[in-house]
Amino acid sequence: MFHVIIPARYASTRLPGKPLLDIGGKTMIQRVWEQAGKSQALSVTVATDDERIAEACRQFGANVVLTRADHPSGTDRLQEVVTLMGLDAEDCVVNVQGDEPMIPPSLIDQVAANLLAHPQASIATLAEPLTDIESVFNPNVVKLVTDQQGFALYFSRAPIPWSRDAFATEPRSIPEGMTFRRHIGLYAYKVGFLHDYVQWAPSPLETAESLEQLRALWFGCRIQVADACEVPAPGIDTRDDLERVRAMLAGS
Repeated sequence: MFHVIIPARYASTRLPGKPLLDIGGKTMIQRVWEQAGKSQALSVTVATDDERIAEACRQFGANVVLTRADHPSGTDRLQEVVTLMGLDAEDCVVNVQGDEPMIPPSLIDQVAANLLAHPQASIATLAEPLTDIESVFNPNVVKLVTDQQGFALYFSRAPIPWSRDAFATEPRSIPEGMTFRRHIGLYAYKVGFLHDYVQWAPSPLETAESLEQLRALWFGCRIQVADACEVPAPGIDTRDDLERVRAMLAGS
C-alpha cells in the first residue's frame, strides 16, 4: 500500500512551463499522472507551487496540493505534501518526477514493494547497469555502489568503483569483470524519514556532489537499491528531449 506524489514546478531554466508543454495532445503533467495511475498506488497527487499547473491538473481530474514556493529541495516539498495529506509515519510514498511522461508503472510498483519488503530501510531506489565508458566518466550520470545485501554504500558523479590498475593503463574502456551501475532517480520513502530529513542540515558529501540522497547516508539511514525490472523511459530536460518523446509517442 503506497501513495504517489508528483512534484511539478513551473520554473525551469531550460524549459519554462515544462509541465504544461503539449505532448501528443496532452500536457506533460497529465501524461505523468496517467502513467502513475496505472500503478497500484492508493492515491496519485500532483504537488505544485503554481496555480496554472494546479488548474490544468484539476481540469483532467487530478488531486492537487499547492505548496510553498521557497523549498530548498524536492524532498522538502514532499515533506510538506505528506504533512498536508495527513499520512502516517510508516506510510510509503513514491516520488515520481513530473518530467517523465513515459515512466513505466511497473517501476513505481517495484520501488514501493522493495521499500515495504525492507523495514530496515528508509528509502528504496533503482539502478541499471552501465555498459559504455562515456557514461561511467560523465558527471551528469550518477553512479552507485551497494553492499552484498543491496543497501547503498555511496552515490557519486565520479566513476565508482575506481578500478585502480585497469584505469591506470586503459582508462577509456570498462575493465573486464567490472560492473558499473547508474542510479535511476525514482524514490520510495517512509513518511517518518521525510519528517526527519527536513530537520537535518545539508551534509558535506551532499554539498560536494550535489546529491540529496547523500544526506540520508550521512545521517545513518539505509537506502535499498535494486536493478530496475524494466528499462526506464527517457525523461525531459531539454527541447531535444521533448521532441524525442513527442516522436516516440507519435510512432507508438
